[in-house]
Amino acid sequence: MVAAAPSDRGKLHASVVSTIEAQILSGELKIGERLPSEAELSRVFGISTRSVREGLQILETKGMVRRRHGERAEVVRDDVDQFLGSLAATVKTLFAKDAAYLVQLMDVRRMFELEVVGRLAAGEGALSQDVSTALRSLADATDFAQYAEADANFHRALVQSLGNEILSSVYGNLYALITDVIRLTSRVPSKTQADGLAEHQAIYAAISKGDVEASRALIREHIDNSTTYLQQAIDAAKKQGRTP
Repeated sequence: MVAAAPSDRGKLHASVVSTIEAQILSGELKIGERLPSEAELSRVFGISTRSVREGLQILETKGMVRRRHGERAEVVRDDVDQFLGSLAATVKTLFAKDAAYLVQLMDVRRMFELEVVGRLAAGEGALSQDVSTALRSLADATDFAQYAEADANFHRALVQSLGNEILSSVYGNLYALITDVIRLTSRVPSKTQADGLAEHQAIYAAISKGDVEASRALIREHIDNSTTYLQQAIDAAKKQGRTP
């Protein structure tokens, strides 16, 4: 391992991150290979073990290495899904610190789903049977939890219908977080189950008819409304001195 000379003494861990990341991406460091110990990396990079530890923590957040107590860090970035799973865990940590990040997640959903429904309506991919199954589950839901799960399944099935494996993996890794958002937004009195079902059926119908503009408009309105309900739920929780 050849270390790059740290150029900014205030961010010494950056040299660890950039060098090891480049070596993993180039294949110089192989999957399953163990990195040198923190003490050895400290000598190689000419920085403190604390700075090395900070660098390894960033690499772990990026999904490139795995650290276990008492063991040297292991290179683990062997597929996109594993990397994205680590990313989702990082996002979940942010939510635990500040519920406002949930609203930002809705922005991410909007970006994904506007593109997805527009392309599905334009003829890319094919609506999977899972979309129809989720609609039936929405109609048959007898309690709050069932409805929230069916709602999340509908949106996930739409994304998967496009057939883009990376997009499906990104969305899939955020799936549990999105389900939590849907549970929160459904707590705010806003519409009946029948109205909610009708919204999803309208989105499905617009896609099936190949109406790109209507599909995008309907999904935008749906997510915008959900974002409003989510903010209301967060505000109500803050007033009561609890977390959402």
